[in-house]
Amino acid sequence: MISSKIRKMAVAGALSAVSLVLMVTGLGLIPLPFVSLTIMHVPVIIGAVLEGPIVGLFCGALFGVFTLIRAAVAATTEADMAFINPLISVLPRLFIGPAAYFVYTLVRGRKKEEAADVKAEKKWAFRETLASAAAGVAGSLTNTVLVLGALAVSKIIPWMVLITIAATNGLFEAAFAGILCAAVVTAWKRIPRTGKSKLSRISEN
Repeated sequence: MISSKIRKMAVAGALSAVSLVLMVTGLGLIPLPFVSLTIMHVPVIIGAVLEGPIVGLFCGALFGVFTLIRAAVAATTEADMAFINPLISVLPRLFIGPAAYFVYTLVRGRKKEEAADVKAEKKWAFRETLASAAAGVAGSLTNTVLVLGALAVSKIIPWMVLITIAATNGLFEAAFAGILCAAVVTAWKRIPRTGKSKLSRISEN
């Protein structure tokens, strides 16, 4: 049986690789009629929800480093070049996972020690799904607010422009991150009537 520490390392590595692939291939940017949504930070949130704040912190750090490296080798605008500064590219990303995990545990609460009947299991499954969605929203907003705030403090982009971005892209990204996080985490951790799902059992072995 794989130990919890090794599992955490495996999940952190896998999700960090997903972030890298989304960034390098451009798949992490989803164009919509009015805005473009980024989902490159969602693996960080999922890692925190599945394996805790330390894994979320690690994934966030790697996500930030990937952003810094991309800015260093492929920056095309002044805004892109700003991410060469680790205070903009790395530091804000360290808070995504812990913030998402805190909201997840707060919304989910503790499972009551009671008879394991169908009604109780369904109620717990719903709370986990709701908590996962809340974590997705919280993690995404943390990324948006801190990164845009760092850009504003650095006086690279005017405050009004950043506020507009936060009010449009930021809110859409938060909503989408909540939906995506809930879907992925529920598939991984959901508790059906007869016990845990195959995915959940695999993750614990």
